[in-house]
Amino acid sequence: MTKDSKTTFTPKLRFPEFRNKVPWTLKELGELFRQREETGHDGLRLLSLTDKEGIIPQEESNRKNNASVDRSKYLRVAQGDIVYNTMRMWEGRSALATLEGIVSPAYTVCEPCEETNSLFFAHYFKTSHLVAQFARYSQGLVKDTLNLKFETFARILAATPSPAEQQKIAECLSTLDELIGAESQKLDALKTHKKGLMQQLFPREGETRPRLRFPEFRDAPEWEQRRLGDLVEIATGQVDPKEPPYCDLPQIGSENIESNTGKIVNVKTAREKGVISGNYVFDKEDVLYSKIRPALNKVAAPSFKGVCSADIYPVRPNSGSLLRNYLVFLLLSEKFLGYAIRSSDRGKIPKINREALLSYEAHVPSVDEQRRIADCLSSLDDLIAAQSEKLESLRTHKRGLMQQLFPNPSEFES
Repeated sequence: MTKDSKTTFTPKLRFPEFRNKVPWTLKELGELFRQREETGHDGLRLLSLTDKEGIIPQEESNRKNNASVDRSKYLRVAQGDIVYNTMRMWEGRSALATLEGIVSPAYTVCEPCEETNSLFFAHYFKTSHLVAQFARYSQGLVKDTLNLKFETFARILAATPSPAEQQKIAECLSTLDELIGAESQKLDALKTHKKGLMQQLFPREGETRPRLRFPEFRDAPEWEQRRLGDLVEIATGQVDPKEPPYCDLPQIGSENIESNTGKIVNVKTAREKGVISGNYVFDKEDVLYSKIRPALNKVAAPSFKGVCSADIYPVRPNSGSLLRNYLVFLLLSEKFLGYAIRSSDRGKIPKINREALLSYEAHVPSVDEQRRIADCLSSLDDLIAAQSEKLESLRTHKRGLMQQLFPNPSEFES
């Protein structure tokens, strides 16, 4: 881009009070920000830049405690600064500081100049256009060595509106972020509720009965202890996924099952994936259990017939004493998860073998109580799915809104 190619720009969407106002002008980021290089403030709290939560106190992150590290060269961060990861700005790793502290010299601290609304630019720096420019200007031979020093960052051009319009856009997007945050908290609360409920509805490690039973079953007989191999069977005969009809069936591998949720994603046929061997047939009676890395807890109940990779066990109840829907939650339970992890091979990729899976001693209630438990947890899964869709819809809306609120980058690229 060249600053002289065009000097004014207009986004596709402007708030009514700005539609007849001055267009946006092209400025170098060095005109909008100064580099803050203040050191010697090692008494201030240590901050970390995280992907989801932005800039937070280091002790609230999951990162290694650096309390013993020499902080004399750490950089001071003031409220309203924008901090970016010098080695990861090609990915758009930046955030607005809402508190004072210090950060590692691996970061770059940008202090806003007069008439620069840093909240506006915190959003702007997340647009695909500017992230592409950050990647373009980052220097290094490979991704692991790419860096964007402030001197280079300062030469990048950005179309910039008046301070008043910056403020209006910042308020709009921040309000939407607050709504997204609130809906995200609701989703987290539902997931936490389900996890806690499952801990109550299934016996815990070392226990033979659940801590919570529905009122109509409190006087029912105790749960039976049964070997899982007496209740289910696992598919054994492999089929050729290159041949009809298998080549045109959905093919599911461990990568297609989301951890904990059981959602099946990115489904393609065996032909589309180019699968050539090692597959089993499954149908709507089976539960798909990923035997590799059991800690990921990948269990799915497909509503279609297909083929699955050798990384998946198609597990099917072999009698009327175990319901398929209940089996799903049994395999997701905390007690079974602990067993699967302990029973896994200690190779480079942990996996549970067929014999270990079938040897699990399960505690199983009557079919009616199984159905009640499965229906309760399935209803909760429906609420979680609906909340997830609502949250994703809001995020999609924000992405679309940002595309409208910021000028089309093709208008000012050289």
